[in-house]
Amino acid sequence: MTALAHRNRRVGLIGLLIVLAMIGLGFASVPLYRIFCEATGFDGTTQRAKSDDAPGATGLIISVRFDANVAPGMGWTFGPEQETERVAVGAREMAFFNAINNTNHPITGSATFNVTPTQAGQYFTKIQCFCFTEQTLQPGESVRMPVVYYVDPAFATDKDTKNIPEITLSYTFYPVDQSKTRG
Repeated sequence: MTALAHRNRRVGLIGLLIVLAMIGLGFASVPLYRIFCEATGFDGTTQRAKSDDAPGATGLIISVRFDANVAPGMGWTFGPEQETERVAVGAREMAFFNAINNTNHPITGSATFNVTPTQAGQYFTKIQCFCFTEQTLQPGESVRMPVVYYVDPAFATDKDTKNIPEITLSYTFYPVDQSKTRG
């Protein structure tokens, strides 16, 4: 084999390895991004509690606003029982959302969520949430769904969050494609 053919083969193999690495990175990027967001609270991603315990109230009171949305055409009415609550940082709190299926057929939905301002996401910890599971509502059925959460006391000492007076927890329900979830 000539030196030129050897170099061409080497460049070709390096190019192939780069292409395979880029494809692998493309497939890994979504789960890696999710892990990064969950670990850092990036882009308003909340934390999920590892136990049912909250650290305990610190004395600081902030406002938590609840926002609820439904994907266009889903056929549900969805909203919080209270739009705003005053909560003690560090204390275990509970909020309720109501959903009604206004159609004549069952609909399964899944909620996505985020927290704003985004820098507060890493301190907003959910203990229990309807967003962790799919919700199926029969025609005309209504359901009351709790969210159990706390705001981590570190929220009050972080220079980027200590002057934030209100956190917004926002949910959007989307229909789940049942053909993909059945056998």
